Amino acid sequence: MGIKWRHWALPAALLALALPTATGCDSSQEARLKPTAVPSASVARMCAKPAPGPAKAPAGAVTVDPSVAGDLAAKTNSHPAHTTFWLRPGRHRLEKDRYSQVVPKKGDVYLGAPGAVLDGRRTNQYAFAGNAPDVTIRYLTVQGFVPPQNEGVVNHDSADGWVIEHATIQDNSGAGLMAGARQQVRASCLRDNGQYGMNAYKGNGPITGLVLEGNEITGNNKDDWERRQPGCGCTGGVKFWAVNGADVRGNWVHDNRGTGLWADTNNNDFLIEDNVLEANDGAALIYETSYNAVIRGNTIRRNNWVEGRKYADRGDNFPFATIYLSESGGEPRIPARTDKIEIDRNLLENNWSGITLWENADRFCNSPANTSSGDCTLLVKNTKRCAQPAIAAAPLYADCRWKTQRVDIHNNRFLLDKSVIGCTVRCDRMAVLSNYGTYPDWSPYKAERVAEAITLKQHNSWHDNTYVGPWSFVAHDPSRILNSAQWQAVPYRQDAGSSFRTQDGG
Repeated sequence: MGIKWRHWALPAALLALALPTATGCDSSQEARLKPTAVPSASVARMCAKPAPGPAKAPAGAVTVDPSVAGDLAAKTNSHPAHTTFWLRPGRHRLEKDRYSQVVPKKGDVYLGAPGAVLDGRRTNQYAFAGNAPDVTIRYLTVQGFVPPQNEGVVNHDSADGWVIEHATIQDNSGAGLMAGARQQVRASCLRDNGQYGMNAYKGNGPITGLVLEGNEITGNNKDDWERRQPGCGCTGGVKFWAVNGADVRGNWVHDNRGTGLWADTNNNDFLIEDNVLEANDGAALIYETSYNAVIRGNTIRRNNWVEGRKYADRGDNFPFATIYLSESGGEPRIPARTDKIEIDRNLLENNWSGITLWENADRFCNSPANTSSGDCTLLVKNTKRCAQPAIAAAPLYADCRWKTQRVDIHNNRFLLDKSVIGCTVRCDRMAVLSNYGTYPDWSPYKAERVAEAITLKQHNSWHDNTYVGPWSFVAHDPSRILNSAQWQAVPYRQDAGSSFRTQDGG
């Protein structure tokens, strides 16, 4: 798959910054956190005790024998569409050829008996592939497959309408799972895969109607691709690309190396609610060059300790955050369930910093600084239109930018105890900012135009929140650090109706 990977679009000057000043952080802590303690019973705990499948073959099902290598693929090939296959207990194998795979037909159903495992033996690249729609996989463990980087094991070709329930997809290279339109992934364990738990990418068009509900997503990016390819932006628990309509509900996303959930490039209409996002090395959530989302009712704790500390230790003053919005905002002209990005009723506890709203002044459609190379905004179909002289005037001056605008942050609770995180500075920030525009030489967004817009003119608002702990605030650019009184005063007027206290009173 010829995916063009994108990093998360920080300005080069900030990425290169390595000041010799001390950060005051306790760098003697272990580089990675210990496994997360099990949260409340309401959270999806799918990996420790997966639900068992049917102990007997359902009526009319074709039985698959684990003692015969390739039996599953052969019987799939020899039976018509809409066949149900029941995999006996035991370790099922494909033929030893690395390209051996199961190619379902439309409406096929695969049910695993208790203890049924499809094992790639670190030999086969793909488990389930092909373009057949409406395939169902339940109660089956899929492990040990070795797809190349950026490719996936289950639904390798991003076919539409698949349902994956009560499955365990673990210990594979690449992505455990790809996604197509109307795909539903429920009550499953996506664990310890080399690159992603799921990569929601479809090269020939947007994915619509995606549901990710009640899953445990943990330990992914085991192969540490950001270290192997610095700046690739190619890792995380789940990555979403050009998804138009996604419900992400009730998942436990924890202890992933890198970002927990990452929506990157022209996603729209997301509902992210009632998840527990915790102890991910990087941000809990990145929403990048995307539109219109509701982020509510999530418990977000102990994220970004590894990556936030890494940048702080090298002297980087950028406010790396646990919820990071990069060139993303509400856009009424793009149909969705909301015309804003609304972040409300979330609990953020002891993360490395809070929420950052960022807009790179040099990143826009047709700019060489756009790491989503070749992509344009959803408001401009022809990338080449974003050029001088037209880009300097309406409507392209506005429409050629992914803008961080119409972000409404309210009724959240932000708790911070620096002694828990092990830092003294740079882990306590809430921010809305941009860089000084310089590039390319024909850019109409030079100097402080974007910084002024994101800070004061694009309807980004914090209000009615509760802050406990020593929070600071960043506005306009990384050097402008404010206390709560300055944050609430003219010209910023943020956090009206919010409360601030140094310790939790219960």
